Amino acid sequence: MIAHPGLRFADHTVVVPLDHRRPDGETIEVFAREVVASDRAGDDLPWLLFLQGGPGGKSPRPPRAEGWIAHATRSHRVLLLDQRGTGRSTPLSGRTISCGTTDAELAAYIGLLRADSIVADAEILRQRVAGGATWDTLGQSYGGFVTLSYLSQAPEGLRTCYITGGLPGLTATADDVYARTYPRVAAKNAEYYRQFPGDAAALKRIYRHLTENDVRLPDGDRLTVDRFRLLGSDFGASSGFAALHWLLDEAWHDQDLSDTFRYEVMQRTAFVDKPLFALQEYTYGQGAATGWAAARAMERHPEFADPLLFTGEMMYPWMFREIRALRPFAGAADILAAKDDWTPLVDPARLAANEVPVCAAVYADDMYVDMGLSLETAAAVGNVRTWVTNEYEHDGLRVSGTAVLEHLMEMAAGLR
Repeated sequence: MIAHPGLRFADHTVVVPLDHRRPDGETIEVFAREVVASDRAGDDLPWLLFLQGGPGGKSPRPPRAEGWIAHATRSHRVLLLDQRGTGRSTPLSGRTISCGTTDAELAAYIGLLRADSIVADAEILRQRVAGGATWDTLGQSYGGFVTLSYLSQAPEGLRTCYITGGLPGLTATADDVYARTYPRVAAKNAEYYRQFPGDAAALKRIYRHLTENDVRLPDGDRLTVDRFRLLGSDFGASSGFAALHWLLDEAWHDQDLSDTFRYEVMQRTAFVDKPLFALQEYTYGQGAATGWAAARAMERHPEFADPLLFTGEMMYPWMFREIRALRPFAGAADILAAKDDWTPLVDPARLAANEVPVCAAVYADDMYVDMGLSLETAAAVGNVRTWVTNEYEHDGLRVSGTAVLEHLMEMAAGLR
């Protein structure tokens, strides 16, 4: 084991089928890192599988015992899973696409990186790393979506499930999701301008400059108003408003946009290691085609024609033409958007009969995951207890992880 302050780590890599329905076919690697408190490394502890948000986010790389990991490792041996396509689990990026891969082949490959495949990977890890013991799970955001697939697909492997900001609608389509998302994003914009009223004038100056000039980011991409508006994706985080405000504070060098500003915008909107995040609409595919739902929904919200309204966690076809790291995925993205024969990711009947204790933090002000849909799901799934709170934004687990996880674990103690 490798030691860090207060923690010990062990790495695990397993070879799994790319398509679990074809166990003798192509394989990929799936990586997970075991984490345990230094003073409990030799103890027989229950396991906690962490399911990261995203899609497309790798698991955390903790430098020390802090936050929710410090709390979890007091009682558990934690497994930080890099979900397939992320981190060290045969990552997906423009650089890793095989030469000669067609758009159709790439779309088919990406279609095998969804929640049902992640669950099948986790079950292999549970057998090989945890010795087949049932384990607890902690699903953050998209990790909660994966949790419901796990409860539908292999509940026998689960002891208790914790979810933070990630109870999705069971039957909600991508259209249902974005119909609810745009009004929440508009409300976050209004709140931002209430907190920083002077930023409207600063943004108008930037937008005028972007419209009148060919402004290039360090990677050569053109910075457009639409690309800049993607920064509203951070408005659902506790520090999102301040992060944008301080970015504007360093926007100019004489009459040009500063190098610092351009680099920060590029870094936040480039998707270099997260093409799956930009492709996220396909995670809502359950039968019907998603059909670029976010772009279509925007047409029904004409207020977003105002460039001062930032967009949120919505992805658009133009991104795959204009953003360097996403261009290799443009054709596959269109194919995925048109696909109408998706396999269901959840089983409502099985979930209704669920007996595995589920404790979920539902954030009342969550910009990304609709509280109404979350509570409908909680009512439809057996043995779910919710904690509805406005104390935290969507990143509550990251910024106040000890308090959030401690509360959920106390709830679970009352369900067992």
